[in-house]
Amino acid sequence: MIKNFISNIYHNTRIGFAIIQPFKNVYEYIRYATVSDKSFIKKEFKKNLGYPPDLENPKTFNEKLQWLKLNDRTPLHTICADKFKVRDYVKEKIGEEYLIPLVFQTKHPRDIIPENLPDFPVIIKTNHDSSGGIIVRDKTKVNWIATQNTLAKFLNINYYYRYKEWQYKNIDRCIVVEKLLMDKTGAIPFDYKMHYFNGKLAFTQVDIDRQTNHKRNLYDAHWNLMHVTWIYDTGEEIQKPKHYDRMIKLGEIFAKDFCYLRVDFYHVNDKIYFGELTFHAESGCGTFTPEHYDLDLGNKLQLHKTKES
Repeated sequence: MIKNFISNIYHNTRIGFAIIQPFKNVYEYIRYATVSDKSFIKKEFKKNLGYPPDLENPKTFNEKLQWLKLNDRTPLHTICADKFKVRDYVKEKIGEEYLIPLVFQTKHPRDIIPENLPDFPVIIKTNHDSSGGIIVRDKTKVNWIATQNTLAKFLNINYYYRYKEWQYKNIDRCIVVEKLLMDKTGAIPFDYKMHYFNGKLAFTQVDIDRQTNHKRNLYDAHWNLMHVTWIYDTGEEIQKPKHYDRMIKLGEIFAKDFCYLRVDFYHVNDKIYFGELTFHAESGCGTFTPEHYDLDLGNKLQLHKTKES
């Protein structure tokens, strides 16, 4: 009962949040920031995958993502991980027409009020994390204090310390509000996560029903379903997007600058939209079944450091 009371005042009142959040910040710092990157990575990897990583001679896909965490760090990584600044990078690389419309941006959670938002559905998120964001379909039915507290909590988290993914360390944190992409039925469209190894598409990940019964399909570069599960069970077959070949080419434009890159696209109402860029899928701790896929994919990824421009 006491735990529920504290949780309620923390999430739904300003004074509760103001009192409790500083203690959470101290706890987060002690838990994550005081541990060396390599020690933290070894511990988390063993906990999630059941075997210690070989960081000197990595072989599996997950081991190689951990190697990249420690050894591949450039200012371009930070720009690409920033969901606000990456918009300029996307505009320069492939054009503004692929960007999801931006409707509002601020550094202050209390600016997230109905008066500053449009009447059409939006998604609210911070520019430095990997959460799905807060979907608002009807702004008259939102608890705005709880929403502001949630965003303030997100802004207080440095995801570098939590996952040792360096690209998040120095992002100038802010809140972005984008138009919510929906298909003709009002449903959230599929998110096509395209994994590139050494500049070429290796496989595409499609997550299905993420809010209800999460399934995940993996397809090879020719859109053949791969008989493997990656954390989540396989769902029903998904039809290849109409502009799949175009999506591959667009992704290659970004991927040529990196050893490994995941490029996310949406394909909705016959149009392609850019989602985000990711450097360490599942933070390099995603389990494959059968397990040999981890090694099979690792054999295809040749490691090197990104050249600084």
